[in-house]
Amino acid sequence: MLATRGAHRFFKKHQPFLGFPVKSFYWFSKTTINHVHSFMQPKQKKPVRQVNRLARKSTKFFQKQDIDLPKDFMRDTITRISHILRFSTWDSAQEQLMKLTIKWDSYTVNQVLKTHPPMEKAWLFFSWTSKLEGFKHDQFTYTTMLDIFGEAGRISSMKYVFEEMQDKGIKIDAVTYTSLLHWLSNHGYIDESIKLWQDMKDKGCVPNVVSYTAYMKCLFDHNRVKEGAKIYKEMLQSGCSPNCHTYTVLMEHLASSESHLYMYCNWFSGQFDGVLEIFIKMQDAGVQPDKATCNILVEKCCKAGETQAMMNILHYMKEKFLVLRYSVYQEAFHTLKMAGVSDRLLRDVNRHLSLEKFNKDQVDESDGTAESSCFTLDDRMILYLLNKQSLLAVDYLLDSMMNKRLKLDPAIVSTVVEVNCNRGRVNGAFLAFEVCVKLGIVIERITYLIMVGELIRANSFSRVVDVVEAMVVAGLSLGSELSALLIHRLGCAREPTSAEKLFSILTDQQKSIAVYTALINTYFTCGNADKGLEIFETMRKQGKNVALSTYCVLLNGLERNGLFDKVQCYRKEKKTFKSESCSREMSMEETVCDLLFAGYLGD
Repeated sequence: MLATRGAHRFFKKHQPFLGFPVKSFYWFSKTTINHVHSFMQPKQKKPVRQVNRLARKSTKFFQKQDIDLPKDFMRDTITRISHILRFSTWDSAQEQLMKLTIKWDSYTVNQVLKTHPPMEKAWLFFSWTSKLEGFKHDQFTYTTMLDIFGEAGRISSMKYVFEEMQDKGIKIDAVTYTSLLHWLSNHGYIDESIKLWQDMKDKGCVPNVVSYTAYMKCLFDHNRVKEGAKIYKEMLQSGCSPNCHTYTVLMEHLASSESHLYMYCNWFSGQFDGVLEIFIKMQDAGVQPDKATCNILVEKCCKAGETQAMMNILHYMKEKFLVLRYSVYQEAFHTLKMAGVSDRLLRDVNRHLSLEKFNKDQVDESDGTAESSCFTLDDRMILYLLNKQSLLAVDYLLDSMMNKRLKLDPAIVSTVVEVNCNRGRVNGAFLAFEVCVKLGIVIERITYLIMVGELIRANSFSRVVDVVEAMVVAGLSLGSELSALLIHRLGCAREPTSAEKLFSILTDQQKSIAVYTALINTYFTCGNADKGLEIFETMRKQGKNVALSTYCVLLNGLERNGLFDKVQCYRKEKKTFKSESCSREMSMEETVCDLLFAGYLGD
């Protein structure tokens, strides 16, 4: 106030030089001060209109109710539950889930399952929620559980869930049938897919465009071209309009198949003439090819050497501002170069790729990542976080990318696995492995072996089997020696189930004498002598040679389990075998087995 009065006296003294009266300035100053004070304490004004009064009351009501509003969004709750299932044992996860103060409904459970937690925990969670009071699974949660089993290749489990749906009278719609026939076809059960399609129609379930498209793809993938073309005609006759994915399936099959699909439709004569014709017709029908469609077609053109068709697709991509994936861009660049065709249009469409250079300063050289690689933004982000040693942030980023199905460079994932293993972070390494399985990324054999070693040290034997299974699926061999050592280690840890599963994963060529001997020793160590004898007899029936150490393991196991009546019989066989082996040269398999189980040879 004193400052205001001093200013007033100053302006009054110099009023002749001012263009406004002092009183108006005093009013302005007073108003300004009052306005500033209004920020310091609330003014209570009487509302002029009824609308303002109601708004004021509603504001007060919500202010009072703020303490009762949920502080977490549903997506945060779902993420928290997913992390509990992903990073905790089931016993611990169950305790944490019981403490959550949320309402368990179909939407929540379905969204949690769609985050794809580990398959076993997803099923345990599914079964656990079914026992909650007031909760009941519906067609959405059942269908998601079907997808989880189908994607993992557990066809028998998928069929069990479907049968349970039927027994409980759960509504089965086209989405459920589509999921079933897709996974059946993906794992080679095309006849069952065809039967399921007929059952769906017999039960009055009307197929939609997704169902028709998925079934057509199943038929085309198994070279049933006539049936696929028939289904396409049936879809058109039913009034179901094809979507972008439908056209993509047609063009993809036509581009890659030697037998011309449209010979049966009497439309086109040539493969890529037909592809381009469909490409134009779908635009005339109001369906615009998307980025995925263009990438698939360009890739097919590269494999067939069809540069002219590729140029037509690139022109469309340039008009629609669509771009290629880096791998497809490289393949297209190489194809055009080999054909002597200018790559100007390709570079114009993909300026971000043609100008992209990898800055090796962003890569930690100790990670051993190839400098010549061209990484995406996601790859660079993970490399940056690894360089900053922010491994927890890498975990969250990987989890997010896995849910969004964003692919990573295999070298990056290998680096993440190795860094986590070096730090003793088993969960972080296994999360990176799950990303590989989920997104179909194949990493190096040495990376798998590093993870196996770390998991064994952490006594996480069930995860070890998952890693070996992924190796076999990727076409990588663990090796008979390592397989035998691993089965023997599982036996010492009294994990016969994991050892048996590991044995079943191996191919017949990988099941050497040492592998059989390790499995026999595992059963004897775990007290299952009958199973150990059964494996030994199976080994001989299949024509597998027996090593001296195999007899030693067998006799030692029989004595430990108190089967002395059978010891004498096999001891005689051992003597006979030993005398015969002196007159012949030992095979490499026998030598390896004797070296691995040398501790039993003195028995």
